Amino acid sequence: MGALLGEEGQRLLAGLRDYEPGQELATATRLRREHPAELVSAALGMARLRQRAVAKFGAEDAYRMYFTPGGVEQATRASVAAHRARRFAELGVRSVADLCCGIGGDAIALARAGISVLAVDRSEETCEVVRANAAALGLGGLIEVRRADVADVDTSGYDAVFVDPARRGGRGRIFDPEAYSPPLSWAVEAARTARHAALKIAPGIPHEIIPAEAEAEWISDGGDVKEAVLWFGTGAPGARSATLLPGPYTLLGAGLPDPEPGPVGRYLYEPDGAVIRAHLVADVARQVGGRLIDPTIAYVTADKMRTTPYAAAYAITDVLPFNLKKLKAIVRERAIGVVVIKKRGSAVEPEELRRKLKPSGPNSCVIFLTRVAGAPSMLLGQPAAG
Repeated sequence: MGALLGEEGQRLLAGLRDYEPGQELATATRLRREHPAELVSAALGMARLRQRAVAKFGAEDAYRMYFTPGGVEQATRASVAAHRARRFAELGVRSVADLCCGIGGDAIALARAGISVLAVDRSEETCEVVRANAAALGLGGLIEVRRADVADVDTSGYDAVFVDPARRGGRGRIFDPEAYSPPLSWAVEAARTARHAALKIAPGIPHEIIPAEAEAEWISDGGDVKEAVLWFGTGAPGARSATLLPGPYTLLGAGLPDPEPGPVGRYLYEPDGAVIRAHLVADVARQVGGRLIDPTIAYVTADKMRTTPYAAAYAITDVLPFNLKKLKAIVRERAIGVVVIKKRGSAVEPEELRRKLKPSGPNSCVIFLTRVAGAPSMLLGQPAAG
């Protein structure tokens, strides 16, 4: 890592910005004629990581930053980190202790919001990366990096605490919050001692283990659910919300009971994943004047079109019991060549169904494989004009 920060390392990295990974052997052979083999290997490894990081950080930042393989995988997407930093700033926070800071994705966003950050990690390599990133992005004056065990850090002098426990181990993703590093219970206790706090957790966290005094926010970006956050000290204990980026659009739950199911109407609404994770499907149903198609399925149906940012709307043309022979006939008769298959509550595998349908023709269709009043069903339609 250190050698990459030198003049020779910087020249190598600049020249590798657009290199083709498929040509790595030829590239390495050529570069080793003029540079030490160890430096070339380090530069190629960093170039690969930078290319992977573009999806999270954007090209402008990613090609100036430094990464570790695990750091790229676990780092917060820049858009999500910026949203969280805005929330901290709106709370009046001017300083944050960022515990388990990783490669510094959240620390960068906080610093860009004008917040001073203590970035803590127990890995010396990770701390070195955070320092390099702060310097590369001109944020060194706002980000202090400290190698330490988070349990040994005194956070009393900071306006807020942010904890992002490691949720991956040697065998992959960790689902048990008490197996996080540090465990969720430790993070909650750390949050309770701070004026404000945010804990980043997996979006699949069971609602029943969320502390009563915490506000829980589920966040999606571009339709993909990225994370959940437990907020402390926001003045909204027990609140549940879903935030959709890049909007941002935030739906605050009203504690509504699930609407009664009913027949499929002219329109079908597919709530965003963050809305579903936050258990706010009933709130979307009220927005659109809709009902569920089945008590156990998160599809909302309505007779009139009402636009909402929290769900994709489809105009439904056919509501039929699931029948492969019938579906193949419809696809053939209507010359449907482009098929989008969505499933919820169905055992049918979309790709296997697509092969059996053999779509061909100039027309398109969205097929929903689901249950209606408990019965396996297929709904056909098109995206509704907003």
